[in-house]
Amino acid sequence: MAQRMHIILEDDIDGSKASHTIQFSVDGTAYEIDLNDSNEVKFREAMAQWIGHARKLPAGAAPTTKRSKRSRQTVGTPDTVVRAWAQSNGIEVSERGRVSRQVREAYEAAH
Repeated sequence: MAQRMHIILEDDIDGSKASHTIQFSVDGTAYEIDLNDSNEVKFREAMAQWIGHARKLPAGAAPTTKRSKRSRQTVGTPDTVVRAWAQSNGIEVSERGRVSRQVREAYEAAH
């Protein structure tokens, strides 16, 4: 049996449907934000002033981010997949942040 999973990005500013994921870095810390078309334009316009005066680093020369002792989960099902499954099965789960152990266990039991 085939399964099809749809992941819908939400704009991190206003909660609408996002159409772009923007990556940027400040002080060696990398960030990522999901934005709709309008908010992407606002973001790029706001950054343009600073980017216009900045030096671009050569490929591979970007500073590395400091890693915390607690690393991101790299084994198992991604939180976005578990969250989508939970929502489609009527289980209350937050839109952002860590998925609770109970929800993850329910997902694993169902699969």
